Amino acid sequence: MSLRDSLSGLFKSKEEFDLTSGGIGKPLFYLALPIVITNLLQTAYNLADTFWLGQYSTEALAAISFGFPLVFLLISLGFGISIAGSVLVAQYVGAGEEAEAEYAASQTVTFAVLASVVLGAGGYFFVEDVLRLLGASPDVLPGATAYMEVISLGIVFLFGFLVFISLMRGYGDTITPMLVMFGSVAINVALDPFLIFGWWIFPELGVAGAAYATVFSRSLALFVGLVIMFRGNRGVQIHLDQMRPDLDYFRRIASLGGPASFEVTSRALSVNFLLVVVGLFATPVVAAFGIGTRVFSVVFLPAIAVAQGVETMSGQNIGAGKPDRAEATADFAAKGMFVILSAMGVLVFVFTEPIVAVFTTDQAVVDEGVTFLRTVAPTFGMLGIMRAYGGSFRGAGKTMTSAALAIATLWVVRLPVAWFGAQSFGPVGIWYGFVVSNVFGAALALAWYKRGTWRDADLTDEQVAVGDEFDGDDDPELADATSTDD
Repeated sequence: MSLRDSLSGLFKSKEEFDLTSGGIGKPLFYLALPIVITNLLQTAYNLADTFWLGQYSTEALAAISFGFPLVFLLISLGFGISIAGSVLVAQYVGAGEEAEAEYAASQTVTFAVLASVVLGAGGYFFVEDVLRLLGASPDVLPGATAYMEVISLGIVFLFGFLVFISLMRGYGDTITPMLVMFGSVAINVALDPFLIFGWWIFPELGVAGAAYATVFSRSLALFVGLVIMFRGNRGVQIHLDQMRPDLDYFRRIASLGGPASFEVTSRALSVNFLLVVVGLFATPVVAAFGIGTRVFSVVFLPAIAVAQGVETMSGQNIGAGKPDRAEATADFAAKGMFVILSAMGVLVFVFTEPIVAVFTTDQAVVDEGVTFLRTVAPTFGMLGIMRAYGGSFRGAGKTMTSAALAIATLWVVRLPVAWFGAQSFGPVGIWYGFVVSNVFGAALALAWYKRGTWRDADLTDEQVAVGDEFDGDDDPELADATSTDD
């Protein structure tokens, strides 16, 4: 069998499988596998930065430990827009209303760009004060500030590409974003050491060099993504004449995206508040926390990808009037992710020390990182359950419910347990905050989902007029677009 035949068996386009009929396992697999790889490649950005900066200095590694959560926070403040766009596109595609899906995608791009420009400007001017508030020490603050200033100026490229991924996923195309991401990561990984260490003709930029590499590579990826969506021959299409800001439609996006953005923001803020607790201890503990969270980002890739796949399948099935199939998809995903992540937890527990040693040669950091990962690893499977049902809530348009689950898990349970645990047991008390919250979150998500309050969500009932299409090859023309009241 040729390599091409092998790949065609693993990756199938939207035209080759149906998300609203037939079995559940295969379409979810074909939908989620490219998402796993896309997210893995996306994580490669962070891992490459962590690896090279770990070789540069322990202070640089600690600086990036403060920088990564803050990047996530900046993006998450506007991330709900992309989630809303993805859900709207998925439900309209499931209902067979392609024109409405295209209008939703076009408006999502417009408001995503506007939001990212505002957030980037705010981030640039206030990042140093925020980092100081989070507890960055004097030896870590300059590097973390330099990194975040560059990222803030280029946040429109990072966020814009994530919107491209979300809209294509809502349509059911997860292969195209994977291929674009591959090219972008290759450029980023190649640039990192040159800009960090000052190889060849480049100046030695240290922590800021990693940020420049990320912004440059993401800007190229966004350009390619926009070309693909404007052409419309793969995935959802956007139209320039439909990108004029429609405030009525923005209200609709905000009603969905607001809670989703609040959820993602609460996750980012919880990590930043955890940094305040972690920052009470020595630099090796901070560095170990950064390494541990980077390892989590790899281990949890299957759960995040499957949750995004469940979001799309649930959205399309809700739009098609098939809530029972949406529920069966969520149940299947929750069981599968519990088994897979539990197995990954065993592997991490057994091979913890060599995993942590990849990122640093500082033995104090290695020892603390081993304790962190071995404490949390037995509860990895619980996160799979929570993510699967959360994805189905979002696909149904119940973004407020998904946000409430995140807040209860992270703010009501994880942060208080971590804080009081740190006072009583030192750093290991922080790590137990992850254990308790993972178990609590899985139980709460399962119980809430089985109440069935998400079943009546059908966003396609709220129609937006996108006008009549011209004959021939002309693009659809917007005709007095308005949206109905909620």
